[in-house]
Amino acid sequence: MMLKLFAAAFAAVLLIGGAADAQGTNSGAKLNDAQIAHIAYTAGLADIANARQALKKSKNKDIRAFAQEMLRDHKAVNDKALALVKKLKVTPQNNDTSKAIAKGQADKRAELAKLKGKAFDKAYADNEVAYHKTVNSALESTLIPSATNPELKSLLETGLKIFQGHEQHAEHVAAEFK
Repeated sequence: MMLKLFAAAFAAVLLIGGAADAQGTNSGAKLNDAQIAHIAYTAGLADIANARQALKKSKNKDIRAFAQEMLRDHKAVNDKALALVKKLKVTPQNNDTSKAIAKGQADKRAELAKLKGKAFDKAYADNEVAYHKTVNSALESTLIPSATNPELKSLLETGLKIFQGHEQHAEHVAAEFK
C-alpha cells in the first residue's frame, strides 16, 4: 500500500501539468536541468540502497543477481551524472520530487527490513517492478522532454534504455514469486 501511495505521489508530482515546477513556487514552470539532475540522481541512489538491502537480506540467487545488476548499473549512471554536473559546473538542486523519492524508498526499505525469506524476496521484486515503471514513465514523459542541456538529455535517454531493461528483468524475477 505504501508503495502504491508513493508511486502515485511521485507520478503526480512529475506528471500533473506536464513538467510543473516540483517545488510549487512557479506553478506551470518547467523543471530546470539542476532539478532534473537531482531527481535522476536521487532515484539512482534510492535503487542503490534498495539493492544493498537485498544483498544483505536475500539468499535467493535471482534476487541477488538482480540486486548486483541494480548496484552496478545505477552506480555507473550516477557516476556519469556526477561527472557531467561537475563538467557543466551545475549544482544539482534538491526539490520536492527528489525529497519524495528519498523518503518513499527509505520508508519502503524500513517496511522490507521487517520481512524475511520469500516474503522479503517477493516484496523487493514487486517494489523494483513498480519503482522502475514509475521512474521510467517520469523519464520518458517529463524529465527527458524538460531537459535543455543536450548532454543531460543524452544521459537521461541512455539511463532510460538501461532502466527499461531493469524493469523487464524485475518483472521476470517477480514472476518467480507469483
